[in-house]
Amino acid sequence: MEINFSNSRSKVQALTEAISASIITGEFGDGDNLLSINDASRKYAVSRDTVFKAYSDLKRRGLIDSSPMKGYFVKSEVTHVLLLLDTYSPFKQNLYNCFVARLPENYKVDLIFHQYNERLFETIVKDSLSRYNMFVVMNFSNIQFSAALRSIPSGKLLLLDFGDFEKDGYSYICQNFDQSFYDALVILEPSLQKYRQLSLVFPPQVSHPESAVDHFQRFCNDYHFEYKVYNNDRNGIQKFTTYICIDPGDLVKIIKEADALGWEIGREIGVVAYNDNPILEVIKNGITAISVDFGLMGEMAAAYVLNKKPVQEFLPTNVILRKSV
Repeated sequence: MEINFSNSRSKVQALTEAISASIITGEFGDGDNLLSINDASRKYAVSRDTVFKAYSDLKRRGLIDSSPMKGYFVKSEVTHVLLLLDTYSPFKQNLYNCFVARLPENYKVDLIFHQYNERLFETIVKDSLSRYNMFVVMNFSNIQFSAALRSIPSGKLLLLDFGDFEKDGYSYICQNFDQSFYDALVILEPSLQKYRQLSLVFPPQVSHPESAVDHFQRFCNDYHFEYKVYNNDRNGIQKFTTYICIDPGDLVKIIKEADALGWEIGREIGVVAYNDNPILEVIKNGITAISVDFGLMGEMAAAYVLNKKPVQEFLPTNVILRKSV
């Protein structure tokens, strides 16, 4: 086992990562003994306290255990999975719940959010290479494949959600934000006909692919709807308009404005949410949603982690029609 000490990380981190990598790659097998704290201290020229902290971290992560008679030893085989998502939301919670529910107990999942921060994303990937057997990742961009991901062997990486970039050599389970969005609007078209105008509320701070705007405009032109695209300059709601909300915050604002005006959702104005979650079933007798099935995405991701069988699939975009249009 080689340990590379550097100024960029502590000796505890270096020792922990080296032992972790040796376990994950099979250099240390199930039940193998590790050096005692004293022996490891001498061999790697670090303090006993450094070894103790490294071993404690490895025990916390379930990689090793200890007993009075045997000392420190490699625990029963555990598969460590990194689930790297963009941001928290109820539908991402559904994805996570369905993902972990399909994995056996000896699969340990760490859930981390990168918040669409490219530097944070790259740091997480770099620091995780020696710690995990499998990687399930939502990229930080829909159009740019992160160079950091190329450091992960393709057979250990599954890409989720975003995917409008070259990815032929990788497994992925993604959604289509363009033509599938257009097709979902076509399904909704009969319900939208009772409104004079369609408005896409697309604030700049959301990390939704901007190409969706082009397909919204194409639909409106093809089906002869008046339309508007709002960023942050929306000044009040207009009667007999359907609002398609990318951000849940905008959905809440529009419902509040309608309540203040005494307008009924589904009559005076229509409301459609992008990405479904359970609360939409009960708000205002139900809010219509355009969404992929994130629970299915989680189940399919778990299947990939278990069987390592390559998958390249775009999930269908569904319309959940409720009384808000």
